[in-house]
Amino acid sequence: MKILIIEDEEELLNSSKEYLMSEGYICEEATTFKEGIEKINLYEYDCIVADIGLPDGNGLDLVQELKSKLSETGVIIISAKNALEDKIAGLDIGADDYLTKPFHLSELNARVKSILRRRKFRGNKEIVFKEIRVFPDTFQTFANQRPVALTKKEFDLLIYFISNQNKIITKESIAEHLWGDYIDTADSYDFVYTHISNLRKKLVEQGSNDYIQTVYRVGYKFGGDEAPR
Repeated sequence: MKILIIEDEEELLNSSKEYLMSEGYICEEATTFKEGIEKINLYEYDCIVADIGLPDGNGLDLVQELKSKLSETGVIIISAKNALEDKIAGLDIGADDYLTKPFHLSELNARVKSILRRRKFRGNKEIVFKEIRVFPDTFQTFANQRPVALTKKEFDLLIYFISNQNKIITKESIAEHLWGDYIDTADSYDFVYTHISNLRKKLVEQGSNDYIQTVYRVGYKFGGDEAPR
């Protein structure tokens, strides 16, 4: 899961990023309104954590820009103020949640998890696709009730597939989802094939059908039927 943190306070930005990364998220950062706008227009995120008081603009305008694109990205706005009108304004324009500084990083993590469950999986802590069961909070995966030992990238890839089932997903989209904007430095997408191959093998070995279909010259599709052999 990929998160963008838009915050100009260096200490809070670094501590939030380090904490969320330790929880297994891919985290990117922006320290200004301009940089935040550029990133939400270039990349897709599962959740954005945005400060209202940025040095060159208002974080609420970022939320409006995001929602104007009909994005399904979850949004948490944060502010040093505890003003009711700020909270109401943020929620009215489409933010999912609101945190007032100072806050505990564990609370931020809990809010992020809640938003991701709500937006992608209707609030469920357990994700079920046929014989596959995934528990995002504990990073556990089961196929036919047998545990599947996945790496973090393989786990994120499986959730990405399930949340986009029956859609054709390009290799570029998968790479960006797993590595964020750091993927711009990659020479090729061969590593995408490697992770998909490993995920497919591990699921099948534990009794799952193979639902990952290769779409020639485009990417992949995670379907409701077993992929053809």
